[in-house]
Amino acid sequence: MQTALLLSFAVLLLIGVLISERAHRTVLSTAVLFLVGGFLLGPGAMGLITVSTGDPIVSGLAELALFSVLFTDGMHVGYRDLRTAWRLPGRALLLGLPLTLVLTALFAHYIAGLPWLESFLLGAILAPTDPVFAAAIVGREEVPGRLRHLLNVESGVNDGLALPIVLILLAAAGGSSTSGEELLFEIILGIVVGVAVPVVVLSLEKLPFLQAIRSLQPLLAVSIGLLVLAICQATHANLFLGAFAAGITVATMSPGLRHEFEQFGELVTELLKLAAIMVFGALITPAFLFTEIPLAGWIFAVLALVVARPLALLVSFLGARLPVGEQAAAMWFGPKGFASVVYGLIILESGIARADEVYHLVGLVIVLSILSHSSTDVVIARQFARRQPAGTEEKTSHG
Repeated sequence: MQTALLLSFAVLLLIGVLISERAHRTVLSTAVLFLVGGFLLGPGAMGLITVSTGDPIVSGLAELALFSVLFTDGMHVGYRDLRTAWRLPGRALLLGLPLTLVLTALFAHYIAGLPWLESFLLGAILAPTDPVFAAAIVGREEVPGRLRHLLNVESGVNDGLALPIVLILLAAAGGSSTSGEELLFEIILGIVVGVAVPVVVLSLEKLPFLQAIRSLQPLLAVSIGLLVLAICQATHANLFLGAFAAGITVATMSPGLRHEFEQFGELVTELLKLAAIMVFGALITPAFLFTEIPLAGWIFAVLALVVARPLALLVSFLGARLPVGEQAAAMWFGPKGFASVVYGLIILESGIARADEVYHLVGLVIVLSILSHSSTDVVIARQFARRQPAGTEEKTSHG
């Protein structure tokens, strides 16, 4: 199985790299390539990749990828970034995120028929966003700077904000053997480890006889991440919150190190994320989509994408004086991110009464999100480009 997985990933990665230039200009998407590739190669189609949700490689790869995602996300939201440009991201995080969670929970209860506790758990899982599935929005200069900043900061912070809610609701649903006090201790310890390790390492690095040469600077950030991962696993601290706290601490204490690590870290995270998306695609079978999910589940998934986030951000941006085009783009581009994949797997392995139903709904929403958001980002980015007068560059505003 491991050989088939490696070969499949290598072939898809080669194809993705070779079409990347065209994908940057069209509706082609690397994320969709790996999702569809995993689906076609998986048990539901060709059967070349044989994985199931209980395989250690599935949970292990998903956890490692999410750790890397949260570490690099934290790098994007250092204290200075939040202090200098917090108003729009603050609206999206402090008001938009809870409203999205609540609206999704209402749809889950009244349409999908889930009990209230599982409905709010599903809302917490699907509340985070990930603009990697809408890369043309956050990676193009013709898109207004404040919109790119809003989506970057929002997606970088909301994974970490949603995780404690998921863990608490999961414990309340009986999916955790730890007590409330133990869960709180794990969460706090994860944050402490995530802050303490970078502080110690970066303090040591400032000593004259311990400075790292510039070419090895990215490995200093890698060593911090690996130390946090190892210590969290050894102490049973929450490794995801540890990763997120470590990324923020590094970005705050050493902006230069963040800059040196940025390209290297993004590439490593992208590799892990694409591998996990391929495996996730292999878990999605025709029966999963069309037999095991009733019509009410499909209606819920559509409403979760086209109503919950847009309505939540519409309320959040009241009085913000954000141009209509930018507001509409922010409302639409709330792709359900990789964190939701891992949270869904955590729920599935938890053994709670409705775990399988929750996981199926999470999987359906993520599939629809990847397909829809990854195929519309270039189109909307071009609309912003057409609005700019020729020969001018828009000034970035973080108001």
